[in-house]
Amino acid sequence: MDAKLTFKYDRGSDILYIDKSPPYPEQVSKELGDDIIARLNPETGEVENLEVLFFSTRLLRTDLMELPVKATLRLMG
Repeated sequence: MDAKLTFKYDRGSDILYIDKSPPYPEQVSKELGDDIIARLNPETGEVENLEVLFFSTRLLRTDLMELPVKATLRLMG
């Protein structure tokens, strides 16, 4: 079953959380560069969560924000 993505912004720490599942302690964290952190499933290596640090400052930039992950988007039905 495909998981829905949830987006949560923490204004105090200026982090955008993109979650496919709730975070859990066993996940492996990996810095992807440009202040983006991926949380990976320890068994499959699949990306389950992303943390985009300094999110509000990224919105002020004139360049596009790109995430270094591949995604397939489909409508839920």
